[in-house]
Amino acid sequence: MSHASGTQTTLHTSAEGLRTGRVDIPSFDQPIQAYYAAPGETREGGFPLVLVVQEIFGVNEHTQDICRRFAHQGYMAVAVELYQRQGDASSYDDNARLIKEIVSKVPDEQVMADLDAAVSWAGEQGANTERVGISGFCWGGRIVWMYAAHNPVCKAGVAWYGRLATGHGPLQVRNPVDVAGQLHGPVLGLYGGKDASIPLEDVRSMEGALAKGGEAAQASQIVVYPASGHAFFADYRPSYNPADAKDGWERCLAWFARYLT
Repeated sequence: MSHASGTQTTLHTSAEGLRTGRVDIPSFDQPIQAYYAAPGETREGGFPLVLVVQEIFGVNEHTQDICRRFAHQGYMAVAVELYQRQGDASSYDDNARLIKEIVSKVPDEQVMADLDAAVSWAGEQGANTERVGISGFCWGGRIVWMYAAHNPVCKAGVAWYGRLATGHGPLQVRNPVDVAGQLHGPVLGLYGGKDASIPLEDVRSMEGALAKGGEAAQASQIVVYPASGHAFFADYRPSYNPADAKDGWERCLAWFARYLT
């Protein structure tokens, strides 16, 4: 089901047949809000887990929709409000100010700890935490690479147009190109050839770093869509490219089917 706004079509995925909701997940210093979606039935051994990492805008309706899409495919999906301590991203309509006042103040260490907490919580809810994947978009795309190098339980990642050689502020000291060789699970990177924020030379540098890394790094793959810019999967934004978004989603599902199921 979808609805159109002008020429733009925003996808809406039904929660029918799913368990969904907002929860508070205990983290290292305080409970953190999250949205989850999971198949309605239960399965012996639990469903594989996919952590869904937000764009800079927080866990908005689009991020929640992606969780439901994964749940319909047989995964438990959890999206954590990773900026909760720094502020409410949904209250901003100016991206530059949002990055300056909130995003740049979010340290990677905090994000990694909150994602680890989400894995623990999901395990308590019956997810199979032997089969953990992560998929993130924009800001979250960068986090996918970082988390795949951080947590040994992460078996696979899909990074959608996440920065590779730079972060969003001074608290982000290391970047994907620095940790490429240390991945615990293979990552599929999906990038736009016309993305002004991620030059193709960064993509080539990342490919070079992956080629020199361990087994998971060498099994990783980057796909560049020549006709797309940044955020080509975001169906609620003008950057949306339906054909490349569909292809990327199919590749994403195939990647997780290969490494998580």
